[in-house]
Amino acid sequence: MIRLHHVPFSRSFRILWLLEEMGLSADLTLYSITDGSLRAGEFKAISPAGRVPALEIDGITIYESAAIVEYLTETRPEHGLGRLPGDPERVQFLEWLGFAETQAAALQSLNMHHLFMGDPTPASPVTLKLEAARLGATLKALEGKLDRQEWLLSSGFSAADTMLGFNLFAAPYYVHLDRFPNVQAYMKRIEARPAYQRARALDGEQEFYKKDFYEVPNG
Repeated sequence: MIRLHHVPFSRSFRILWLLEEMGLSADLTLYSITDGSLRAGEFKAISPAGRVPALEIDGITIYESAAIVEYLTETRPEHGLGRLPGDPERVQFLEWLGFAETQAAALQSLNMHHLFMGDPTPASPVTLKLEAARLGATLKALEGKLDRQEWLLSSGFSAADTMLGFNLFAAPYYVHLDRFPNVQAYMKRIEARPAYQRARALDGEQEFYKKDFYEVPNG
């Protein structure tokens, strides 16, 4: 049995998508960011920080996206989605896993300030402007990389794309993508993948974003 603890349109989508790329079906246990279910003791026994994803597989439970990605790709190398020790792209693969989390941290901060910190703790325009700039800087770096190749690794699609690619569908709520044509083309390639489409169909409706774009107030 494979069970994925999941919040729709959250970081756990990375794992849902990767499982689909591997042809592995998982039972989904769904949670909400806003109903307190992630803070319940039962879930914290699975994921101590009260965060998704958490994956039950092979008789163990793993939390943290990058750890799950490494475990899945190293225990199932036949899918060719990881880069094992000794592979010339191993370091790049690991760097992109880390880069994905750097980018996600900026998104998380923007989400927290725009979506979850209302009165009496209004969002700081200075912080929002800084975090949007940080997110934009990661997109600029990605734009340059994708000018030379279709996927994050020159050899082709990998699990690094599932880690980072997920972020890009949240980024347009905070940064206009019109100045990043290579990123937009990359997103279209992602959307064309059958495994991505299957994962999105399983994902569920996102409940975070109520507007198409979040401007910096008084910015």
